[in-house]
Amino acid sequence: MTVLAFEIMTPSIKAVPQSWTMDRLARFLTDNEITGSPVTDESGEIVGIATLKDITEFRWNAKQSEADNELTEEDQQEARRLRMVLFEEMGKVPVEVRDIMTPIVLSVDEITPVRDIAEIMMREHLHRIFVTRDSKITGIVTTYDMLKVISNEELTKRCASNN
Repeated sequence: MTVLAFEIMTPSIKAVPQSWTMDRLARFLTDNEITGSPVTDESGEIVGIATLKDITEFRWNAKQSEADNELTEEDQQEARRLRMVLFEEMGKVPVEVRDIMTPIVLSVDEITPVRDIAEIMMREHLHRIFVTRDSKITGIVTTYDMLKVISNEELTKRCASNN
């Protein structure tokens, strides 16, 4: 018997409002020992996902540019100085989750076979995917949840049988 999404998913999802600041998101993720969270709009609908990677990329992009490689050393120093001035000014206006989140929400149905989920996650380079029933999100499958299949002998056998 094939292992299905609902059997390994984490049913409790910790979502964050898109109006939260990036700093509040970082604290939330750290406090909950998670690396990403669904993002909701004012009506509670999930509109995206925000991760530690999104925070890191936002901060990195404020400090680095590929165009710098084409500048002289003096111009590179000036560009860095200007970016730091801009970054400091941007720090005075809070960056909201909506500004850094990924607005694409991939999901699978609760009865999707785990093998299919693994293929999607590998193909799309995902660490998490939402699980739905009747278009409503009921859980999430993370790479940690996928490890349950490997660590549980019964689930591993069921997955390998491919029935």
